Amino acid sequence: MSRPQPIEYKDASPEVKAVFDDIMQSRGLKDVNNFWKLLANDPKGLKRTWESVKEVMAPGALDPVVKEMVYLAVSVTNNCGYCIASHTAAAQKAGMTPEMFGELMGVVGMANETNRLVNGYRVQIDPQFE
Repeated sequence: MSRPQPIEYKDASPEVKAVFDDIMQSRGLKDVNNFWKLLANDPKGLKRTWESVKEVMAPGALDPVVKEMVYLAVSVTNNCGYCIASHTAAAQKAGMTPEMFGELMGVVGMANETNRLVNGYRVQIDPQFE
C-alpha cells in the first residue's frame, strides 16, 4: 500500500472543505496543518476526529494552557514528534512559559521513571489509595 498523500484545500471534496473551513475559522488559520490534510483521506474520520478535538480542547474546568500541557506530556510519553511540535506551539500560544515547559518535562520524565519502577517491582497498591 502506498503512503497516503495530504489533501490540499483546492483538491478537497465539499465534505472535507467544510471541516477544513471549520478548523481554519475556529483556530484563526489561513490553512490547516498536515495532520488534518492526511486525515482528509478519510472524510468521515476527519470530521469525527475534528469534532472530538473541538469538544475535548474547548474551554472547561481546565484552562487552555493546562489542556495543551497535558496533551504535550502525553505526546512526549508516546514519542509523537509531530504532536510534540504542534502542542508545544499551542501551549506556548496559550501561555506556557519556558519555566513551565521545563517543569513539565521534569514531571513527565519522573512519572515515566517511577511508573516503570512500579511495573518492574510489581508494587502492590497501598490500601489508603484504594
